[in-house]
Amino acid sequence: MLPTSHPDNSSLRPDEALLRRGVRPTALRVLIYRTMENAPCALSLTDLEDRLVTVDKSTIFRTLTLFLGHHLVHAVDDGTGQTKYALCAADCHCGEEGDEEWDDLHTHFFCERCHHTYCLRGVPIPTVALPAGFRLHSATYVLKGLCPACAARARSSAVSEIPES
Repeated sequence: MLPTSHPDNSSLRPDEALLRRGVRPTALRVLIYRTMENAPCALSLTDLEDRLVTVDKSTIFRTLTLFLGHHLVHAVDDGTGQTKYALCAADCHCGEEGDEEWDDLHTHFFCERCHHTYCLRGVPIPTVALPAGFRLHSATYVLKGLCPACAARARSSAVSEIPES
């Protein structure tokens, strides 16, 4: 089974998750958090706009920026030109000052058919030995192919196109 884009924070209510990261849980912030929590994949600003038609783009963008700053979400550059956002695990410390362990750097998967981007939380980014003097601040590792649903659809359509003899 393909891991989802969001971590298992099911033991925390959205307002608790926000408070744990020092973010005041307003109604709109909780709504945006819940929308991301319920999404099967990472979401772009446009994706969030489409799902939250009553919330203006600037409010969504400011909330994402706030969430990024408080390590509630991480940004994914999947090569599409649109940054995608996914919830961080409750115990994530990615990018926090003084955190040199990078314990939440994980691989992402971009489906070339449905254009969804998934966090593969159990698949760490391969370790790279950097030359002396280089200091890592972030890393992006994106695999591209077909997600399980699209791969199954591709298999079934290929089977249906085989002529009967």
